[in-house]
Amino acid sequence: MFDILLRGLALGAGATILMDLWAIVLTQLGQAAPNWAPVGRWFWHLGRGKVFHESIADAEPYNNELALGWISHYAVGILYGVIFAIIMGSAWLAAPTFLPAWIFGIITVGAGWFLLQPGLGIGWAASKHPTPNKVRCFNLLAHTVFALGLYGTALIIG
Repeated sequence: MFDILLRGLALGAGATILMDLWAIVLTQLGQAAPNWAPVGRWFWHLGRGKVFHESIADAEPYNNELALGWISHYAVGILYGVIFAIIMGSAWLAAPTFLPAWIFGIITVGAGWFLLQPGLGIGWAASKHPTPNKVRCFNLLAHTVFALGLYGTALIIG
């Protein structure tokens, strides 16, 4: 079991790194860079019992919210990797295939759509955002890249 947990940590870290590299590519193509400060503010308020905000921008700021946002981003990605490794087990880790990773990656979009985005004040699945369909498409693409990271990392760590 310890081996699966270690591999899960690696899967989550590798997948999150690939997702961030994807974001860098998108910024080179003109897309705005991700801003993890609002996520850090949200996590800070979450620790104080406040889940949903009308607008996270109006919530009380936290001095280290950008750092907390980055830490939270990686903590969640690593947690997803551990959960995925536990679900799939040693057989998948020995012979990884993409489809289960992709299904899991798409499932994880749900946490963003139904917890984080409403928590930030942009509605269920970004429904209050000025371009909700664009956000949804980029979410699905980012989590597909995350899935590629799970799969690719599994291949690398063998």
